[in-house]
Amino acid sequence: MKKIVAVWMLLLAGNTFGQQVTGDIVGTVISLQKKEKIFGAKAIVEDNGSKYQAITDADGRFRISEIPSGKYSLKLIYLGDTMSNIQCDVPIEAYCNLGIIEFESKILAFSDVIVKPKLKLVMGSLPVKELTSTEISKSPIKFDVKLMASSMSSEIRVDDDGQLMFRGARKGDMIYVLDGIKCNEVFNVPSCAISRMMVYTGGLPAKYGDTLGGAIVVETKGYFDLYRNWDAQSKN
Repeated sequence: MKKIVAVWMLLLAGNTFGQQVTGDIVGTVISLQKKEKIFGAKAIVEDNGSKYQAITDADGRFRISEIPSGKYSLKLIYLGDTMSNIQCDVPIEAYCNLGIIEFESKILAFSDVIVKPKLKLVMGSLPVKELTSTEISKSPIKFDVKLMASSMSSEIRVDDDGQLMFRGARKGDMIYVLDGIKCNEVFNVPSCAISRMMVYTGGLPAKYGDTLGGAIVVETKGYFDLYRNWDAQSKN
């Protein structure tokens, strides 16, 4: 009977001792620069792979509970910045009060920056050249679309193979658009049937924007264009 009582006393003492080997860490975190209480800072201590942590409340206070008694190095994390090596000694069945901790933020805060552009943007100023039907009819090279295009801009030239090249683009990196339809050639269109011809050497509109070079856009005359021309000539 005495042996049973002795074993029971030892177990009770062990349980009591096991319940007395933890403690708490408390403290208040404020900003070093503004002396304001910090809400949402994370306080962390680690012990042999175990992590104990708490978040500061609206008053900047935190409490990390049930930490095995011993010496620790506490770490604070706030808005991506870290403050480390805050030494604390956790007693048994009591708390370690770190008091007020002044958190020094090393993240620089910049005031608003106002950028004043020196360049004036003008709406509708795309790098595009245009020839009207009247100008085309008077042109000595009206039967050659390539020569007309190269004459419209210094950014375009005809190479030795007879292909158009746009400055800053690879050979053949361009598109032809005939009445809104992309095609490989527009050279079989009679000059008398062209209402207007446009050359884009950069800043292509979205509907033409699948090339890094440029675009040659040809619009042919419609019925009313032909009628107006016939009417004008008949009156003369």
